[in-house]
Amino acid sequence: MKVMKIVKDSVSIGLGILSAGFGLKGFLLSSHFIDGGVTGISMLVADLSVIPISVLIFVINVPFLWLGYKKLGLYFAIKSTAAIALLSISLVVIHFPDVTHDKLLTAVFGGVFIGTGSGLAIRGGAVLDGTEVAAVLISRKTQLLKVSDFILLLNVLIFGLAAFFLGIEPAMYSILTYMAAAKMIDFILNGIEQYSGITVVSMHSEAIRKAITVTLGRGVTIYQGKSGYGKDGHVNDPRDIVFTVATRLEIPSLKQTILRIDPKAFIVQQSVDDTTGGLLKRKGIH
Repeated sequence: MKVMKIVKDSVSIGLGILSAGFGLKGFLLSSHFIDGGVTGISMLVADLSVIPISVLIFVINVPFLWLGYKKLGLYFAIKSTAAIALLSISLVVIHFPDVTHDKLLTAVFGGVFIGTGSGLAIRGGAVLDGTEVAAVLISRKTQLLKVSDFILLLNVLIFGLAAFFLGIEPAMYSILTYMAAAKMIDFILNGIEQYSGITVVSMHSEAIRKAITVTLGRGVTIYQGKSGYGKDGHVNDPRDIVFTVATRLEIPSLKQTILRIDPKAFIVQQSVDDTTGGLLKRKGIH
């Protein structure tokens, strides 16, 4: 089983390296558009100097890899170092065709392939860009910045520098590249089966629980609560609150089932970043 996981992770990382390399050399480098994060910094410095991007991608990532080793473990650091090194090598030894000179297509599809590559590498337990490592570590140290806040601030700085050194138009296309890459990373990691948490407050909680567990085959958690407003005349009346997790494809049928039992049920839906255990299907690589 452990061997199969190593093979699966290696294939995922390998495909991620090829996809990211294709996005860089097949689309972005010839048009002088950049991505966000360490990759974007490397591309910007490469445009402004004679240092090859293949060298910059590895060298600039080294401090982040060291942080990853200190905080996230040796195995993660080894896989990420190997992945970034192979990405750098692939940019030198693999001939990726220059696909198109259309600026819009270059920005969008360059981001798509880079995002796909980064997402596949993360699914394999490594990173192709050390920004995520730094963001996670900084967010642990301070309550002021979340991971997304740090990445956003860093990329604002990167694209601001791109606007100054490369011009407004390349910077704007670069932002489009980053947005496409971010969406693809999200899709690769979460896929079409991205989970949502559903909280149901109803007088018919037992019937709703049975419908979810028996009819839909989902796990539920029951909270003990009390009515606070008392619109139905029952202030502080004890209520069972039903909580379950489902994929976005299952949400419509789940809501229909709940509302068929109790049309007045109060339903709250929120996104769930990740889940472990319980009666959930684990997501494969999409």
